[in-house]
Amino acid sequence: MSDDTVLAAGCVLWRRSPYGDEGIEICLVHRPRYDDWSHPKGKLKRGEDPLAGAVREVLEETGRRCLPGAPLPTARYIANGRPKQVEYWAAEAMTGSFVPTEEVDRILWLPPAAARSRLTQPRDRTLIDALLAALHST
Repeated sequence: MSDDTVLAAGCVLWRRSPYGDEGIEICLVHRPRYDDWSHPKGKLKRGEDPLAGAVREVLEETGRRCLPGAPLPTARYIANGRPKQVEYWAAEAMTGSFVPTEEVDRILWLPPAAARSRLTQPRDRTLIDALLAALHST
């Protein structure tokens, strides 16, 4: 990892379906600045532990506290000409409620297949598969 790598962290936030069908729903955030749909994530503060940063970003972007679980694959890509590394965890949504901000103006709770289709970046779709595998193994 080079010194100019942007370090970030996030979660694939999920909840049990409120429809009683024993399925799950995944939370996606809409960022108006990029007009995209993604998992809640953000840059780490200097010296911040990645898991603590992921939990903080979930709360800031979705209004939800979360219970982190299994680590998921780390994403590495180039963003704005710099390497970026985003560490992810599975996280179950707990208490809280969404309030729109300039950074995130909407969230959606979708079943896994619909969430996979709605995500803007293909690299984010593999995280849904990793989440489902992690939940299935517990």
